Amino acid sequence: MRWWSRVVPGVSLALVLSSTSAVGQSKPLAGVIDFHVHSGPDSRPRSVSDLDIARIAKRAGMRGLVFKNHFTMTADRAALAMEEVGGIEIFGGVALNKAVGGLNAEAVRQLVAFSGGRGKVVWLPTFDAEFWMTRAGDPGEYVPVMRNGKPDPALAEIFDLIAEHDLVLAMGHSSPEEVLALIPEAKRRGVEQILITHGLGQQPSGDQLAQMAQQGAIIELVWLAVGNGEFTMAQYADAIRDVGARHFLLSSDLGQEMNPLHTDGLKAFMEGLRGEGISDADIDTMIRHNPARLLGLDP
Repeated sequence: MRWWSRVVPGVSLALVLSSTSAVGQSKPLAGVIDFHVHSGPDSRPRSVSDLDIARIAKRAGMRGLVFKNHFTMTADRAALAMEEVGGIEIFGGVALNKAVGGLNAEAVRQLVAFSGGRGKVVWLPTFDAEFWMTRAGDPGEYVPVMRNGKPDPALAEIFDLIAEHDLVLAMGHSSPEEVLALIPEAKRRGVEQILITHGLGQQPSGDQLAQMAQQGAIIELVWLAVGNGEFTMAQYADAIRDVGARHFLLSSDLGQEMNPLHTDGLKAFMEGLRGEGISDADIDTMIRHNPARLLGLDP
């Protein structure tokens, strides 16, 4: 099965597992953590279930996964998948979109209260972000993170909870300007782990990327944006060289129906960056060490 192959109706999970595990004895994904995993059940078509991708990732030798859903909390699903599969670290989180009440501190409080202790990431609004909806021409109601040029007051309690429980604050689909306004406030309230969700996707300038890195944020690069033609591997490699690999994280952002499997995308990602001259040491930093550090795992 080649790297762009899909899970499609009629293809058994056993075949998928067999094919995706045919990575040779070296297991190139050994120790890798995918911080951006979409899977089912979901209200959008997904290629695999939570349990499917957990089994596939474990068979590939991966260290961990972070389940992301735009509309519901995933800490409970992560706990169940980890209990069922075993031998792999699985985390979840919550995206503060309208489906969970927007900037709702109670959603974060419940994330960390759920048994299993797998709630680790809080994403600011994604599909309901002002920047995202405006760019898409969506006239609907968005969930603002800024009001009158300042962070929305509702974020104060959310940032406090993130700091108290050592969670990861992910910036969702916020604009670069919003991100740069929010990072200092989050840090002032004690937030230590900050991730710029698919960091080039909101089209920051080079100076803005540098400022994010200087403020201690980790910038996510997702394979999906290369697979769908939004960016080239060369553009990613240029950003890594300009800002420094220690400031980046590589993830798949896969799981959409008819897209490649997460494991296949990650392998293509690593191979593509090597082809652009990015060293194995830098790739290791971005796909193993930085995700582990954000999640509180021994890097």
